[in-house]
Amino acid sequence: MSPSTPPGPAATTLSAELSARVPRLLEAMRSVGSGLDLHSTLDRICETAAELTDARYAAIGVVDEDGNGLADFVCHGVDEATADRIGRLPDGHRGLLGALIRDPRPVRLSDLTTDPRSCGFPGHHPAMRGFLGVPIRVQGEVFGNLYLTEKRGGEPFGDHDLDLVQVLATEAGIAIGNARLYEAAQQRERWIDGSVAVTTALLSGGAADDALQVVAEQTRRLSGAAAGIVLLPADEGGLEIVAVASDCPSNALGTIVPPESGLVAELLDGQAVFVDSAADDPRVATTGLAQDYGPVMMLPLHSDGRVLGALVTPRTRGERPFTETERALAVQFASQAALALMTAEAQRDRERLAVFEDRDRIARDLHDLVVQRLFATGMMLESARRGSVVPEVRQGVGKAVDELDVTIQEIRTAIFALQQSPAEPPSGLRTRVLREINTAAVPLGFKPSHRFAGPVDTLVGDLVGKNLIAALREALSNAFRHARASRIDVVVDATDTLPDGRRAVRLSVADDGVGIPESGRRSGLRNLARRAESLGGDSGHGPGIGAEGGGTTVTWRAPLA
Repeated sequence: MSPSTPPGPAATTLSAELSARVPRLLEAMRSVGSGLDLHSTLDRICETAAELTDARYAAIGVVDEDGNGLADFVCHGVDEATADRIGRLPDGHRGLLGALIRDPRPVRLSDLTTDPRSCGFPGHHPAMRGFLGVPIRVQGEVFGNLYLTEKRGGEPFGDHDLDLVQVLATEAGIAIGNARLYEAAQQRERWIDGSVAVTTALLSGGAADDALQVVAEQTRRLSGAAAGIVLLPADEGGLEIVAVASDCPSNALGTIVPPESGLVAELLDGQAVFVDSAADDPRVATTGLAQDYGPVMMLPLHSDGRVLGALVTPRTRGERPFTETERALAVQFASQAALALMTAEAQRDRERLAVFEDRDRIARDLHDLVVQRLFATGMMLESARRGSVVPEVRQGVGKAVDELDVTIQEIRTAIFALQQSPAEPPSGLRTRVLREINTAAVPLGFKPSHRFAGPVDTLVGDLVGKNLIAALREALSNAFRHARASRIDVVVDATDTLPDGRRAVRLSVADDGVGIPESGRRSGLRNLARRAESLGGDSGHGPGIGAEGGGTTVTWRAPLA
């Protein structure tokens, strides 16, 4: 046809078709780039591509970091009920989708069921024949593939469909790149905010258990994991789980991962460990995580050449592995948490040193001044008693001397408690309970009474005993700070029974103070409950031993075995 020859009917029709579709293409390009949320952007691309080509179904398969399969699959045109019946989304390891991953070039088929690369459809999958697939590139790298099937009217996808979808895919790549940059910035901001929250919690001077729980909760939230777990070195070696944040109740608290575990050696050597499937990794079997979790990040709390512990963030089985970006951000978060942990440790050491110095001064004053004066007063009273001829006076002075002797003994016990080194190993639970009571007597201004029932030293194990002492310390501290009590009774009963029939040890701390106000804080009671529940026990509170039930009685129970 010469340049002067007028266009034929086919060319005229073709030109009219393109003219009609160009505005739709421009509107589609505008729609695709109108948001910054990545998943919403993928949804819009699918919907726009389907409208532009009159396709019934559209999907985007996001290629994973290894380039061997699909990390995500977003579809349009398949309702939720049908998707539920189909079940598992394609993984891109085989079939036509897998071929497009390995060879990311446009593919157009009039009947995909006859293509040798096709591996068929799962049950309940809609029938599909016409197929159009194009790669989506972000900054030169393949992000995924856009798939279109079933052109309305049963026609195959034409050349103009392919051209339009390729233009749309180019714009989609730009929109996805912007969304990914925005998502990465948001993700970094969340991790920074989490680091600030952890640092604040660790340096606030509050209870160490509460601070570590904040670390676990932030770790879980930021990583999108099923749980956040904090481990610290155990006295007998290995790593002990000291904090767990999870929607489901966990009995992992207090579990010790033995030093023989290869994972412990790697973590204590300062190496991060990333596992794609805990169930398939023999190293994870010794941690007790294998049966419940899939991808896991294990991060050393490493700072200034020291490893203070580890963070573990497991996802449930079947979930996607952690990306390189998530791993890098998690490692940085762990380093920041370790630095905050070291700073908090140094702060506690300074506070502890100040307390020890103050305790030494108080002990010296008690011994050099108070005890000596009481002893001298007792000698004077004893001399006066012997010189008196009135029986009532002799008897009254004798009682006063006896009370002074008891007082001197109690003060000497308090002096011993003040001078006791925290590094000295306790000889038994009874001794540790008495030591806590004697230590609490100094700030309280009186010594709480105590009673033991059953052979507590032989029946109560180390783990339960350790948590019972911590619960006793918490309860006495709460009584000192809030109760304004003049009397406290402590009972440790190793003959108690839980509702399910298991033998248990019961700790009760009762006072005659002001009780628990309705609007008061409950962090101490929550700590007690968390400790008891982690061991399979329980905790509660009720009326105290004051007049008409005044005060508070705190009860804490845990099974003996």
